Amino acid sequence: MQSLYNLTDTELRDWLTSQGEKPFHAGQIFQWLYEKKVGSWEEMTNLSKSLREKLSSSFKLHTLKLRRILDSEDCQTTKFLWELSDGNLVESVLIRAPERRTVCVSSQVGCPARCAFCASGKNGFMRNLDTAEILEQVIQTDRYLKDKGEKVCHIVFMGMGEPFENYDNVLKTIRMINDPKGLNISQRKMTVSTVGIVDKIIRFADEGLSVNLVLSLHAPNQNLRKKIIPYARKYDLPDLLEAMLYFARTSRRDITYEYTLMEGINDAEEHALELVQLVKRHPCTVNLIPYNPIEGIRLKRPGKEAIEQFREILIDGGIPTTWRYTKGKDIAAACGQLALQKDVSVNATV
Repeated sequence: MQSLYNLTDTELRDWLTSQGEKPFHAGQIFQWLYEKKVGSWEEMTNLSKSLREKLSSSFKLHTLKLRRILDSEDCQTTKFLWELSDGNLVESVLIRAPERRTVCVSSQVGCPARCAFCASGKNGFMRNLDTAEILEQVIQTDRYLKDKGEKVCHIVFMGMGEPFENYDNVLKTIRMINDPKGLNISQRKMTVSTVGIVDKIIRFADEGLSVNLVLSLHAPNQNLRKKIIPYARKYDLPDLLEAMLYFARTSRRDITYEYTLMEGINDAEEHALELVQLVKRHPCTVNLIPYNPIEGIRLKRPGKEAIEQFREILIDGGIPTTWRYTKGKDIAAACGQLALQKDVSVNATV
């Protein structure tokens, strides 16, 4: 039985018609789902009992069960562990900033990319999440914030998984989040991060969206990138960067290149100089991310002086550069730290 959150407004109207019900009920149902974010069929009080019974016999209302909540010491980051209907577990993260509440959502159980610095693919890939399983991470986090008088306003597809390997479900989720009848969040407040799948980047550019796109670059040349990101063996760096430029031209959106700095791997002066030459003509920002330690991975974060030197080289080369402030490291919620989890017995409720 699928979740009701998998249905678009048109799909829900078609289902209502097939059940002999008036299609205008779709608007009422969407209001209960996306505005009021109800937790049970009984709360949909302006629907007839017979319609509620048809809904409950045909759809699940929720597919995620909250198993654990962890708050960082600075209270700026909250990590949620969700159990799916098949028993698999995924994580998502709420990131607080002044005037902004961002949810970092997962799109897969595990990750096929297996990047050297990331925990998500360490134990392999299990399956794609469906639209409802992605969307409910946002819905239930919003319910969590509602009691605090806050709401989700930004979405980043940067959790577990490679979003473009679950392309159709991620795209459908974006459209439903953006739908005025749905969460009505601007596409410009959504960001998709990819390790770089050339054909999917081009396809995404042609969708006519205003979503932000981030490439996990992490190296200034193809040979080094292949050592850090196994997916790079499938896609040559010049082809990948040309696809990113195509996205920028087509969408009229600037692009971001993420660069995780790892001591002795990609943080030397020559790497910074090579990176300047690689992206200096791109309408981009380079986001530097000091490596976040992961158990079982023998990599180190560079010292502050090395990071500052790397950044200064980029700035001197005319490259717009940010240095990501690490949030949630103490609860393993920082970039690269979300992991495939098993055998968790702690229960929690939103």
